[in-house]
Amino acid sequence: MTLNIIKRTAICFSLLTAFSCTDNFDEMNQNPVGATTPDLEQNFNNIKGLIKPAFTRLYISDVTWQYQLQQSLQADGWSGYMTSPNEFGGINNHNYNLNQNWNGFAWDDAYVNIIANLFKVEQRAKGKYDQFYAWSLIIKVATMQRITDMYGPAVYSSFGGEGLATYDSQQQIYTQMFKDLDFAVTDLTARVAQGEVSKFTETDQSNYGGNYSQWVKYANSLRLRLAVRISKVDPALAKTEAEKAVSHSIGVFKINNDLIKIKSPLDLNVIDVMSHVWAGLAMGADMESILGGYDDPRLAKYWEPSTQFPGEYKGVRTGIVYPTPSTYANFSRTGARTKTGEVTWMTTAEVYFLRAEGALRGWNMDGSAKDLYEAGIKASFDQNGVDGAAAYATDNVKKPIDYVDPVSATNNAPAVSKITVAWGTTNEENLEKIITQKWIATYPDGQEAWSEFRRTGYPKLFRITNNKSGGVISTELGVRRLPFPLSEATNNPKGVESGVEVLGGPDNGATRLWWDVNKANF
Repeated sequence: MTLNIIKRTAICFSLLTAFSCTDNFDEMNQNPVGATTPDLEQNFNNIKGLIKPAFTRLYISDVTWQYQLQQSLQADGWSGYMTSPNEFGGINNHNYNLNQNWNGFAWDDAYVNIIANLFKVEQRAKGKYDQFYAWSLIIKVATMQRITDMYGPAVYSSFGGEGLATYDSQQQIYTQMFKDLDFAVTDLTARVAQGEVSKFTETDQSNYGGNYSQWVKYANSLRLRLAVRISKVDPALAKTEAEKAVSHSIGVFKINNDLIKIKSPLDLNVIDVMSHVWAGLAMGADMESILGGYDDPRLAKYWEPSTQFPGEYKGVRTGIVYPTPSTYANFSRTGARTKTGEVTWMTTAEVYFLRAEGALRGWNMDGSAKDLYEAGIKASFDQNGVDGAAAYATDNVKKPIDYVDPVSATNNAPAVSKITVAWGTTNEENLEKIITQKWIATYPDGQEAWSEFRRTGYPKLFRITNNKSGGVISTELGVRRLPFPLSEATNNPKGVESGVEVLGGPDNGATRLWWDVNKANF
């Protein structure tokens, strides 16, 4: 995470020129409908090649500095998971002085390497090879959910059209994502019923191996995630979509073999590289407080003990004044969980916690909120290869602990949460427990953790002490979104104007997204 490692991509990009202006994507210069029938009949190669990049670009798993710009410098820190052990420059996302040279990469890369490709899949496959079109829609929704939850309004319905690339509101994007999942689930479910042999096997780089049923489960689980995300802003639609996902004949993730993950083609883990090779990523203080307080066995899977304080897991507070560039260099670095080249897109544990919240809200989630909550804890323990889930889930004593900075007492802070793990009595108390356990289980996906923190206020996290936003971003509320990319301001200014118009506030990091409503959780 050090400054000399941060680079900028050579992408020349705007949504008006996505098919003609990249430095390394020659196929976009071809006629999007130029594939001949023989091309398509040769094992669908002209379609499969367009889907492949998504497996390394949805969560960038093959180029470390690109993952750094996609997520590490933003959500991974704002989620409380991890942070830099040193301050690099005055323009730093983690102290809320947002660096726009970093913050557009996630948008640019997603549109160039995923969305533009999937648009061409639609042109080549829709109505002729709908299993591929259905598959592309699931990946499109997974991609756009991340983009809209970072930025808010984005280009969805007008992508690939003539003229102005107009932004849809986030509400419109969510509505369209539900519709896209409808098509995908309906099509692939019918093929499962017919016993169709999968056409995806050679292309699918996930653990699913092309299995249609598993992709339907993932689509349903994504639907459930989207439904819970909008539960405070549109509770009626949220309930309908959540119950649709859970009641479907194939259903959602229920066993750990259902979770979806991919293997990096280079067999590396970019988070591990940042933490160990670059020495630029340390455990967050919130992880020390919460997992340390619960005596959580996953702590030893996620992190290594500090070499500066042998035998101790020591985290660093995000957004502080660093005494020296090397003060925290030997605090805890990433552990076994991020040693492999595997990247998990969505876990079974998350799905149980989503169902638990749905049940808490009175939805039919095929189980009680308490049982689903405890099933989520068990799934996460099993996924990480640790024992003791039953005793952990019923512990009504252990709580998050105070944070003590052993080298700079000015950063000491009392624990901000007082909850135990065991199921409680009120909806608000139990929601905090659900989201806190989901936060632990979702690691290291800081994007989802940051989104849930914005939506619910949980888990309760330490506030930064060195706010350099000039009064724009509240220390109490934190960053709520990323501003629109510089590439769009340069190449699609009218589009950006359309985005700001439906954003509902200034194009800065303090404006809340559509689902991030300022109201009680219940």
